[in-house]
Amino acid sequence: MNRRNQWLAAPLGAATAAALLSGCGSTDGSNTGSGKGVVMGISDKVKATDPASGYDPGSWVLFNNVFQSLLSFPKGGTIPEPDAAESCGFEGADSKTYKCTLRSGLKFSNGHGLTSKDVKYSFERTLKINDENGPAVMLASIGSIEAPDDKTVVFHLKNSDATFPSKIASGAGSIVDHAEYPADKLRTDGKAIGSGVYKLDSINDKSASFSVNESYTGKAKVRNSGVTMKFYNDDQAALKKVLESGDVDFAFRGLAAKDIAGLSANTGDKKVEVVQGTGAEVQHLVFNMNDPVAGKIHVRKAMAYLVDREALVKEVYQGTATSLYSIVPAGIASHTTPFFDRYGGSPQLEKAKAVLRAANVKDKVKVTLYSTPTRYGPSTDQELQLIAKQLNDSGLFEADVKSVEFDQYEKDIQAGKYGVYVKGWVPDYPDADNFTQPFFGPDNVLGNNYDNKEITGTIIPSTSAKADRTAANTDYNRLQDIVADEIPILPLWQGKQYAVTRPNVTGLQWSLDASTVFRFWEIRKG
Repeated sequence: MNRRNQWLAAPLGAATAAALLSGCGSTDGSNTGSGKGVVMGISDKVKATDPASGYDPGSWVLFNNVFQSLLSFPKGGTIPEPDAAESCGFEGADSKTYKCTLRSGLKFSNGHGLTSKDVKYSFERTLKINDENGPAVMLASIGSIEAPDDKTVVFHLKNSDATFPSKIASGAGSIVDHAEYPADKLRTDGKAIGSGVYKLDSINDKSASFSVNESYTGKAKVRNSGVTMKFYNDDQAALKKVLESGDVDFAFRGLAAKDIAGLSANTGDKKVEVVQGTGAEVQHLVFNMNDPVAGKIHVRKAMAYLVDREALVKEVYQGTATSLYSIVPAGIASHTTPFFDRYGGSPQLEKAKAVLRAANVKDKVKVTLYSTPTRYGPSTDQELQLIAKQLNDSGLFEADVKSVEFDQYEKDIQAGKYGVYVKGWVPDYPDADNFTQPFFGPDNVLGNNYDNKEITGTIIPSTSAKADRTAANTDYNRLQDIVADEIPILPLWQGKQYAVTRPNVTGLQWSLDASTVFRFWEIRKG
């Protein structure tokens, strides 16, 4: 699976959304920056500086700050607004033609002007390169692109795609300079030339340095003079140590749950503060529908009755996550709780026994839960061990856990070797589409051989055609019900987002929302 709020505004109707996508082109941002430089500690690496390749959390932090997209998500919001564009909108009722008009005066950090030619080039380039680690999959609905003049770009989509504005507001919509990036291969010199709020000055295995882009034209108001990212490569202890010593100003991603919980509880320690936001990162148990054990519905239902999410959240994640009872998390429009409604919020032993008894199962069900140690967080193995214990304590299962390094883990899943395994998901954009469409059909990202014709043939095409996202709620409710009935996956938890900071740093709350955009420009150091 790929990388990556309950307090967000409710979705807007089509008319209101259309109004937001026009008339928002004022240029009120500051291009020079103010305040001090800020040092950020992060456990993730930046795996790519070329937006045609990167599809990981660290790389998207870079993309969101160095490159502009036609649209972007406002802080605390889930409806994209114009960024490099002055206005954007669908033409016609079928959500298949999307037109944008660019702002005036756009420039890349090298001084080159940014025109519709660069926009067209950027999208076509990502699709042509189609890097296996890149976001081309998000742009698959694009059929052709026109740039009739310097300020106009028109996307002709292969099929209705009402979520297209959200997709191009993400890192997948990053605009590059056509004179700097080859059309058919990735840039390999480690440099990044964009028109965003910051410039990438340098990057290596240990850190990346960013300064304010004086050529930036847009709405962001910059509250610092630059940002340095320091990489700690999943070393939670080292990240905590440098934060407490003051070698970094704040930490984002990678602190262990026990450390965050301890820092949150220690209100007397003024060296650091915990900033909390609600997020949309989720984790599921996945069932291989072709497996001789996990493929049986009575086994999956019995497990659904027995897994105690509240214990997982309390004992493993120290309250840094919340129980999840649907594939669409809380804070995302269309969220419901069908797993809670069907299987309860606490273990239902008698119901689990009844399900297995009805299937004439008399012996303990033997099952192995497969985990991977770091990809989905440092507590994943511990979490799977607790689930296995819950199953075994029921007397109905004989469960064990095997942990496999991620590269081999993914290969084994694709080969169909696992019956039950864990997957995490960080959304690309805050819409129910991104928590559903990738999970279903013959080529779904879960690799679990689940294919429901009503979902793939009726529901997803219907939701994709509805520009008014509230009109898709009924379809998404039906989809969530189907998943809860058939249980190809078992939702476990939804993560909260945290940053841990020195007391003199402010503005981090604006990067801890469902958009998953980390906004360097909102951070101020006193």
